[in-house]
Amino acid sequence: MKLETYIQTLFTSQDVDYERINQIMIETGMPTISVSPETGKLLTLLVKISGAKNLLEIGALGGYSGICLLRGNEDAKLVSLELEQLYANVAKRNVEEAGYREKVSYKVGPALDSLNELKEKAETYDFFFIDADKGNYTHYLDLCIQLASPGAIIAADNTLWDGKVLEEHPTDQDTLALQKYNDQVAHHPRLESILIPIGDGLTIARVK
Repeated sequence: MKLETYIQTLFTSQDVDYERINQIMIETGMPTISVSPETGKLLTLLVKISGAKNLLEIGALGGYSGICLLRGNEDAKLVSLELEQLYANVAKRNVEEAGYREKVSYKVGPALDSLNELKEKAETYDFFFIDADKGNYTHYLDLCIQLASPGAIIAADNTLWDGKVLEEHPTDQDTLALQKYNDQVAHHPRLESILIPIGDGLTIARVK
């Protein structure tokens, strides 16, 4: 038995939303690259432990990560940034079917534009989840810090990138971008951080 199978069997078995959303994404022709069930469970626990209420995610896809975030606090509201209108529509339907109608607002378009708009409006958030184009991870981090309330959590998925971040001389641009992101988070003066080897890697930081 693989380690991830062991964890999933014990802690995330029969996540009906995960299975339902995966099937819908297959039928819709979307990539089935939602966060793993165990990563989703950790996101839920992080929101619950931190007491976060104002949530922001970068990358909605089919809505599973948004559901996991909202599971952590029944009083939470989520702003979800998504590049593709189709994905935002699918995510909205899935989130509503999971029982979180009126809990999520979607902003469609390049996430950097949306983040800058939120910055101009002086919006603040206490939990961020980054799971979008890897090349912009460090740019997303900078803007999330600017939008963060004191003590806010910033979590980013895929930060192990199937182990490729361990390579000494990678040529893949996504791997290079994720190595840069992890290094920036690890050494940023305003962050306390750690990379957890769950799913495809989740880097978690707290804004001082």
